[in-house]
Amino acid sequence: MTQDDDMGMEALAASFGGGLAGGGRSLGDVERILDVPLVLHVQLGGRRMRVSELLEVGEGSVVELDKPAGAPLQIFANETLIAHGEAVVVGERYGVRVTDIVAPDERVRRLGQSGGGL
Repeated sequence: MTQDDDMGMEALAASFGGGLAGGGRSLGDVERILDVPLVLHVQLGGRRMRVSELLEVGEGSVVELDKPAGAPLQIFANETLIAHGEAVVVGERYGVRVTDIVAPDERVRRLGQSGGGL
Protein backbone atom coordinates (compact mmCIF):
# COMPACT_ATOMS: atom_id res chain seq x y z
CA MET A 1 0.00 0.00 0.00
CA THR A 2 1.37 3.42 -0.96
CA GLN A 3 1.24 6.60 1.10
CA ASP A 4 -1.52 7.88 -1.22
CA ASP A 5 -3.48 4.67 -0.56
CA ASP A 6 -3.07 5.20 3.19
CA MET A 7 -4.40 8.77 2.89
CA GLY A 8 -7.35 7.54 0.82
CA MET A 9 -8.08 4.85 3.39
CA GLU A 10 -7.98 7.41 6.21
CA ALA A 11 -10.42 9.64 4.30
CA LEU A 12 -12.70 6.65 3.74
CA ALA A 13 -12.51 5.68 7.40
CA ALA A 14 -13.27 9.29 8.37
CA SER A 15 -16.39 9.25 6.20
CA PHE A 16 -17.63 6.22 8.16
CA GLY A 17 -17.59 7.86 11.54
CA GLY A 18 -14.19 9.17 12.53
CA GLY A 19 -10.56 8.94 11.58
CA LEU A 20 -8.37 5.93 12.20
CA ALA A 21 -6.77 7.55 15.22
CA GLY A 22 -9.89 9.36 16.41
CA GLY A 23 -11.70 6.38 17.90
CA GLY A 24 -13.59 5.61 14.69
CA ARG A 25 -13.25 2.58 12.49
CA SER A 26 -9.92 0.81 12.20
CA LEU A 27 -8.08 0.45 8.91
CA GLY A 28 -8.92 -3.26 8.98
CA ASP A 29 -12.64 -2.47 9.25
CA VAL A 30 -12.47 -0.23 6.20
CA GLU A 31 -10.41 -2.71 4.17
CA ARG A 32 -13.19 -5.28 4.55
CA ILE A 33 -15.53 -3.21 2.39
CA LEU A 34 -13.10 -2.34 -0.41
CA ASP A 35 -14.06 -5.38 -2.49
CA VAL A 36 -17.82 -4.91 -2.08
CA PRO A 37 -19.30 -4.41 -5.56
CA LEU A 38 -21.26 -1.22 -6.25
CA VAL A 39 -23.59 -0.29 -9.07
CA LEU A 40 -22.56 3.09 -10.47
CA HIS A 41 -24.89 5.02 -12.75
CA VAL A 42 -25.07 8.53 -14.11
CA GLN A 43 -28.39 10.31 -14.53
CA LEU A 44 -28.74 12.69 -17.44
CA GLY A 45 -32.30 13.69 -16.58
CA GLY A 46 -35.78 12.31 -16.37
CA ARG A 47 -39.34 12.77 -17.47
CA ARG A 48 -42.77 11.64 -16.39
CA MET A 49 -44.99 10.39 -19.20
CA ARG A 50 -48.43 8.91 -19.57
CA VAL A 51 -48.65 5.44 -21.08
CA SER A 52 -50.31 6.98 -24.15
CA GLU A 53 -47.29 9.29 -24.64
CA LEU A 54 -44.87 6.39 -24.23
CA LEU A 55 -46.75 4.39 -26.85
CA GLU A 56 -46.21 7.25 -29.30
CA VAL A 57 -42.41 7.04 -28.91
CA GLY A 58 -40.80 5.40 -31.88
CA GLU A 59 -37.41 5.02 -33.49
CA GLY A 60 -36.01 8.50 -34.13
CA SER A 61 -38.28 10.14 -31.53
CA VAL A 62 -36.72 12.72 -29.25
CA VAL A 63 -37.81 12.61 -25.61
CA GLU A 64 -37.22 15.94 -23.88
CA LEU A 65 -35.81 15.61 -20.36
CA ASP A 66 -36.33 17.82 -17.32
CA LYS A 67 -32.75 19.15 -17.13
CA PRO A 68 -31.37 21.96 -19.28
CA ALA A 69 -28.46 21.26 -21.61
CA GLY A 70 -25.17 21.75 -19.78
CA ALA A 71 -26.63 21.04 -16.32
CA PRO A 72 -24.46 18.82 -14.10
CA LEU A 73 -25.12 15.09 -14.30
CA GLN A 74 -25.84 13.19 -11.10
CA ILE A 75 -23.55 10.27 -10.23
CA PHE A 76 -25.00 7.53 -8.02
CA ALA A 77 -23.44 4.52 -6.29
CA ASN A 78 -26.04 1.95 -5.28
CA GLU A 79 -28.76 4.58 -5.78
CA THR A 80 -27.06 7.08 -3.44
CA LEU A 81 -26.01 10.44 -4.88
CA ILE A 82 -22.23 10.69 -4.46
CA ALA A 83 -21.13 13.33 -6.98
CA HIS A 84 -21.94 15.58 -9.93
CA GLY A 85 -20.14 15.71 -13.24
CA GLU A 86 -20.18 16.45 -16.93
CA ALA A 87 -20.37 14.10 -19.90
CA VAL A 88 -17.18 13.46 -21.87
CA VAL A 89 -16.23 11.22 -24.78
CA VAL A 90 -13.39 8.77 -24.14
CA GLY A 91 -12.44 7.13 -27.42
CA GLU A 92 -15.58 5.32 -28.60
CA ARG A 93 -17.35 5.50 -25.22
CA TYR A 94 -19.03 8.04 -22.99
CA GLY A 95 -17.57 8.94 -19.61
CA VAL A 96 -18.20 11.43 -16.87
CA ARG A 97 -15.78 13.98 -15.45
CA VAL A 98 -16.42 14.43 -11.74
CA THR A 99 -16.84 18.13 -10.95
CA ASP A 100 -18.25 18.03 -7.41
CA ILE A 101 -18.28 15.33 -4.72
CA VAL A 102 -21.07 15.18 -2.17
CA ALA A 103 -19.65 15.71 1.34
CA PRO A 104 -18.90 12.39 3.13
CA ASP A 105 -21.30 13.10 6.00
CA GLU A 106 -24.07 13.85 3.49
CA ARG A 107 -23.35 10.59 1.59
CA VAL A 108 -23.53 8.57 4.82
CA ARG A 109 -26.75 10.38 5.81
CA ARG A 110 -28.30 9.52 2.44
CA LEU A 111 -27.32 5.85 2.84
CA GLY A 112 -29.66 5.67 5.81
CA GLN A 113 -32.64 6.97 3.86
CA SER A 114 -34.96 4.45 2.26
CA GLY A 115 -34.49 4.40 -1.49
CA GLY A 116 -30.88 5.58 -1.22
CA GLY A 117 -31.65 9.24 -1.87
CA LEU A 118 -32.90 9.06 -5.45
